[in-house]
Amino acid sequence: MSKQIIRVGHSPDSDDAFMFYALAKDKLDTRQHEFVHELVDIETLNRRAFHGELELTAVSVHAYAYLNDVYALCNCGASMGDKYGPILIENDAAQTADGRRRTADAPMRIAVPGELTTAFLVLKLYLAEKKHTNVELIKVPFDQITEAVRAQQFDAGLIIHEGQLTYKQEGMNLIADLGVWWTQQTGLPLPLGANAIRRDLPGQTISDVVRLLHQSIKYALDHREAALDYALQYGRGLQREDADKFVGMYVNDWTLDFGDVGRRAVKELLQQAYDHGIVPKRVVPEFIFP
Repeated sequence: MSKQIIRVGHSPDSDDAFMFYALAKDKLDTRQHEFVHELVDIETLNRRAFHGELELTAVSVHAYAYLNDVYALCNCGASMGDKYGPILIENDAAQTADGRRRTADAPMRIAVPGELTTAFLVLKLYLAEKKHTNVELIKVPFDQITEAVRAQQFDAGLIIHEGQLTYKQEGMNLIADLGVWWTQQTGLPLPLGANAIRRDLPGQTISDVVRLLHQSIKYALDHREAALDYALQYGRGLQREDADKFVGMYVNDWTLDFGDVGRRAVKELLQQAYDHGIVPKRVVPEFIFP
């Protein structure tokens, strides 16, 4: 009997690679399912999810607000910022791109990694709370933002992925850690990313896939050194110590299980997004348990 193909989309990052190590390297008995991995940046995955292209896909929690009729959230596979998260950095925020000093009425130009990322959503919430209204948010590929800020093409940049650990080495200054800000505002961790499974799959397939995802995460945590060896190839130049730290930030107990607090954090984020007019509808997330 031929196996059922399960196309899995996740980012080419060390934390996602770590999470999917067991499935990618055939460490688990997947029985009647065959997992085919597609490594794509998160903004592209968010856009593809609108068309339901992949059976299982990483999505930004922000994007899920538009996708809940197509996908349900897996209760495992989360990327949570526990008093840390995307960061807003500057080179010299008082200067414009051509090197002149910014005037009080000049808009602050911020490079952002994509409009559907959770980082973008939380930045908008942060700017609203700080009453920063004269701001331009300009989309830039996430791995080009730091260099663009260094070149003073922008006043500030919104950094995701490994840049959260390396920004100081690259000569940047921290304006705000949005994960810290979110926890100060809500008392909750910041739910950044999740894995989502397509609703139209047969019920047994959904159960099997979520169970295997949970097993893959647990396998990586139980075989950390081997999983980290695999993940290092996606670390974009991180040394092993930094890669280990980064993986630990985003693959941990929260990843095995959102838990009551994590699920409440997702609901709170989506509610605030609706209350601030950032997303068009109120969404109550549905979680699929292994």
